[in-house]
Amino acid sequence: MNVVDHLQSLRGKKVFVTGHTGFKGSWLLLLLHRFGAQVTGYSLAPPTSPSLFTAAQLPEVLASHHEADIRDAVRLTAVVRAADPDVVIHLAAQPLVRLSHREPLDTFSINVLGTASVLDAVRQRGKPCALIAVTSDKCYEPDPDGKPHRESDRLGGHDPYSASKGAAELVAEAYRRSFFPPARLHDHGVQLATARGGNVIGGGDWAEDRIITDIVRHLSKGEPVPLRNPEAIRPWQHVLEPLMGYLTLAAVMLAEPSAGWCTGWNFGPAVDDDLTVQQLTELFLQAWGAGRCEAVCDPRAPIETPVLRLSIAQSLAGLPWRPRFQSRDAILRTANWFRAYRENPRVARSLCSADIAAYEAARLAGHVSASGVNT
Repeated sequence: MNVVDHLQSLRGKKVFVTGHTGFKGSWLLLLLHRFGAQVTGYSLAPPTSPSLFTAAQLPEVLASHHEADIRDAVRLTAVVRAADPDVVIHLAAQPLVRLSHREPLDTFSINVLGTASVLDAVRQRGKPCALIAVTSDKCYEPDPDGKPHRESDRLGGHDPYSASKGAAELVAEAYRRSFFPPARLHDHGVQLATARGGNVIGGGDWAEDRIITDIVRHLSKGEPVPLRNPEAIRPWQHVLEPLMGYLTLAAVMLAEPSAGWCTGWNFGPAVDDDLTVQQLTELFLQAWGAGRCEAVCDPRAPIETPVLRLSIAQSLAGLPWRPRFQSRDAILRTANWFRAYRENPRVARSLCSADIAAYEAARLAGHVSASGVNT
C-alpha cells in the first residue's frame, strides 16, 4: 500500500488533537480537513495575536472545539470519552526554549504532567486507538560532535524546555510498558508512538522568540535582524513535513496495526540539507527583497546547543514518508506567505491551501521539493 492509499484511511475517522489552536495545530487541522477526518480539538485559546487559527477561520473545520487546559485531567478524560477517537495526536505544549528559562515550573508542568494527562485519558477510555505524542528534536542529550540523533540515542536536555521533552518521552515509555505494551496489542489495541520533529518554519507562526517571527517583526519596522547564535545549526523544515510524518504514522497504524509502530520516530530534513541561523536569515531576506542581519551578543541569553541534527533513516525505511520541500524552498514559501499576508490578512487560509497543494504535488510526483528536484 502506498502513502496515498494509507492517507485515505483517515477519511471519516475521528481524530482528537490537543494544541489545535497553535501554529502546528492549525496547519494540522487544515491537513486533516483535506483528508476528510472528523476533528475534535482541545487546547487553550490561541497563544498569539494574530494567530493562524483565527486568521484562517479554522473553528469552522472542527467537529468539536474545546478551550481548556490539558492538565485538567477530569475534563480532558470526559472530552476524550465523548469524542471516542480513532486517532489521538498530542501537540499541546509550552514550546519555547527562552520562555522555559523564565517559567521553568510551568514548562515542566505543561510538557510532562500534561502529557501524562493525555495518555491517562486514553488509558481510562479503555478502547483501541492510534496515539501519537509529539515531543521535540531537543529531547535528546546534546551530542558534542553534532552527529544526527537516532531514535535510540540517550534522552536528556540541558535547559528546562529540552529536559521537559526528554521527560515527556520517559512518561510515554512508562505508559507504553505499563498500560499499552506492544506485545499485548491484541488485548488493549492502543498503538502508542512518540514523534520528534525538527525546527519548523512556515506561514502563520507569530510565537515569541521564533526565528521567522523575529525576522518579520524587524523587517516590518525597518530594523536590522539581530542574530543571537548565527552559526547554530538546526534541522529546519517546513511545518508540513513533520505533520505529514505524524499523519502518515497514524494512517499506517489504522491500516496495518502492528507493535512495530509503537516506538519513537524522527521527522526532519535530509541530513545534507541543514543550514545555520545566518544562512536561513540571509535566504529569507533575499526572498523578501530587503533587509539585513547582524550578530548580537547578549551575555544574559540562555546557552543553546550549537549543532542539532536528526537522523531520519528509521522513518525513511519504515514509513511511506520522506521530506518533499528542501530547506531553501521552505524558506522561500515562508517569506512569500508572510509578505502576501501583510498585504491582505484575509488570504491566510488560501495561502496555506496553496502550500499544501504544492506539497501534495511534490509528494505524488516523487520529488524532494516543489522546484522539481528528483529523488
